Amino acid sequence: MSIFSIGAILVGLSALFGYINHRFFHLPHTIGLVVFALLASLSIIGLDLITPSVQIGHRVSSVLREIDFNETLMHGMLSFLMFAGALHADFSAIKKSRLTIGVMAVFGTLISTFLIGVSMWFLLGFFELKIPFVWALVFGALISPTDPVAVLSLFKTVNVPESLQAKMAGESLFNDGVGVVLFTVVLAIALAGEGHGSEMGSTEVIKLFFTEVAGGAILGLVAGYIGYRAMYGIDESSLEVLITLALVMVTYSLALSLHMSGPIAMVVAGLFIGNSGVKYAMSEKTKDDVLTFWTLIDEILNSVLFLLIGFEVLIVAESIEYLWFALLAIPVTLFARTLSVTIPVAILSRWETFTTGAVQVLIWGGLRGGIAVALALSLPDNEYKYPILTITYGVVLFSIIVQGLTVKPLVKWVVS
Repeated sequence: MSIFSIGAILVGLSALFGYINHRFFHLPHTIGLVVFALLASLSIIGLDLITPSVQIGHRVSSVLREIDFNETLMHGMLSFLMFAGALHADFSAIKKSRLTIGVMAVFGTLISTFLIGVSMWFLLGFFELKIPFVWALVFGALISPTDPVAVLSLFKTVNVPESLQAKMAGESLFNDGVGVVLFTVVLAIALAGEGHGSEMGSTEVIKLFFTEVAGGAILGLVAGYIGYRAMYGIDESSLEVLITLALVMVTYSLALSLHMSGPIAMVVAGLFIGNSGVKYAMSEKTKDDVLTFWTLIDEILNSVLFLLIGFEVLIVAESIEYLWFALLAIPVTLFARTLSVTIPVAILSRWETFTTGAVQVLIWGGLRGGIAVALALSLPDNEYKYPILTITYGVVLFSIIVQGLTVKPLVKWVVS
């Protein structure tokens, strides 16, 4: 099947499910797409059980495998989604909360990774699913960061105070980049331990982490400045939209080629253009056109991404026997999220003021999403991949559907 045909199916289903949800069910758009795609997938699995000769599930899963969820998201869609999210973020509010955002994005992710890794290693071993400690840490690294795509889509349906929204948006934008780098480092250590890569000493780990994070930030800053200067000297809205599009695609490709963090580069470039670019390099018409373009890109890609998350159950169904372990992982990830929020907040409350109910919203509103699934799918084919993938998928579904649907009443209840 051609790429165009696959794209047509995904966009067509996104529009169909979105229309049905909007007319009859009124769920938040992205959550509705996950729910409908999940129900469609479960229906296909049910039909296969009733009439196994038809093999509908096999045909649909074959199409899904052609898409390559990890490649599509991590080396394609994520660049546009991260830039669009950062472009629309309130930079001044993020700047005011930079200390909280930095501490939660770095140390909060590290705390969560370690807690989840230790807890799941112990629990899985107790229930006789033997996974080495370093592979439990791999799971902790990929599931710990809150997903900026899921979190930012949440703000379209939930009204939270500006300062709290800045903290949640900033944390999710930056801890995604930190989380991907941490996952890369821990996975490299795991593979080296099995003889599939070079040894990773402390020097190599620090060098890799610094190159990814600092390199991505510098690359994003340079690219953002180049884009800003290019737009500053002209007033042609269609060309300036094209410049932002080129900025995203070229910078993300460079980041991947130079082994730097593409997500961090996109966040920095997006914040630069969304702040300095919008204020000083764009006329009102250009500003409207650029922001409208990236809003549409964000909405369309979000729809396709969340639809794909729902359909990925057809891939995970091949290792469904591990799904019940997700029931263990859900409370573990929530507990780790609780500590990774409460510890930094307790320390930072001496210098920063937090909205009443901020801790509860930060914990429950820290959604996991497609990035965690994509990272799990990127794992090499070994005996640990499918247990980790299945557990990850179960946690992500719980996060998007249960947490996503209940965070709005939580905000109304605890935030004053």
